[in-house]
Amino acid sequence: MAEVKAAVMDKVNGEIKVEIKEFSEPALEEGAVLLKTVYSEVCGTDVHLSQGQLAEAPYPIIPGHINVGIIEKINGNVCDIEGNVFRVGDVVTFLDVHETCNRCWYCLVAKTTTRCPNRKVYGITYSARDGLLGGWSERIYLKPGVKIIKLPPQLQPMDFIAGGCGAPTGLHAVERASIKLDDTVVIQGSGSVGLSAAIFSILGGAGTVIVVDPAVNRLEIARQMGVDYTIGEASGEGRVNAVLDVTDGRGADVTIEASGNPKAVSEGMDITRNNGTYVIVGQYTDAGDVSINPHWQVNKKHLDIRGTWGIDYSHIHRSVRLMAKHSERFSWRKWISKVYSLDEVERALNDVENLRVMKAAIAPNGEF
Repeated sequence: MAEVKAAVMDKVNGEIKVEIKEFSEPALEEGAVLLKTVYSEVCGTDVHLSQGQLAEAPYPIIPGHINVGIIEKINGNVCDIEGNVFRVGDVVTFLDVHETCNRCWYCLVAKTTTRCPNRKVYGITYSARDGLLGGWSERIYLKPGVKIIKLPPQLQPMDFIAGGCGAPTGLHAVERASIKLDDTVVIQGSGSVGLSAAIFSILGGAGTVIVVDPAVNRLEIARQMGVDYTIGEASGEGRVNAVLDVTDGRGADVTIEASGNPKAVSEGMDITRNNGTYVIVGQYTDAGDVSINPHWQVNKKHLDIRGTWGIDYSHIHRSVRLMAKHSERFSWRKWISKVYSLDEVERALNDVENLRVMKAAIAPNGEF
């Protein structure tokens, strides 16, 4: 069997480190697929994993939960949800979530598969001991039953990975927000989740879209995407006042927190109008506590607060279709600041953590 190189994140004496290791290429079960990785993303969750902020992470892990690759091997007849047969050479992505059971209370009654207790996620809750189940690797093993999507020809791998997990996650947040025609929507954060939420808010009929982020170097991309206003004030009070200034003193109909900073939550409540909707999507890992005043910020405001956890197949399916349809209008690849080799993953993590890049991608087999 050929050897496969992968970046492994492990906890050693309480400290999390990344090391390149070699794995034997796996034998394929019936219904399994082996991908040659084209691109894997580096997102905020990967930074949080490197800081030990996700309790469920079964270190050692191979990070990289949203990926695009070329089918190299298939064992058996593997189809998409439309019955189309996958073939060697197809350029595909896949839903990173796997093993939701479709038999528990959350799956069958609550219709919330993202809370299924059997749910596993490539690059996050699978261990490296389980195999090549993350994208920071030259090959990715797709278990039988993994939901695979062939990229439409008008959606290039670089554009897809630029959206990365941000595209389906942003779509899920917009879905949770129930945006109405002509709503004023504020997005806190201009990473890929925030920018995706901004784009899908525009496509969903929002009348005014405002992106708020103290990292002003990112806001130019937001303006290129067609948002109406960007706010880069350094202080929380300044950001709140700036939103009030452009909303006739009322605040946003809908605010979507996509920053990953828990301090943004209290601020987002203040940005949102009375009887408005506040959607929290950026707090995927435990980055700490925050104080709120439930009387002034929730009860008296009659505020509707909605959490957003993970994605299901519908979100990645629809985001791929929307990205393909609007690939000329929104050039997602502009978000990619740098493509890193497998040997440069620690540098990539550091660059993402310190906001030196807008979006980082890993190319384990070299540039595509």
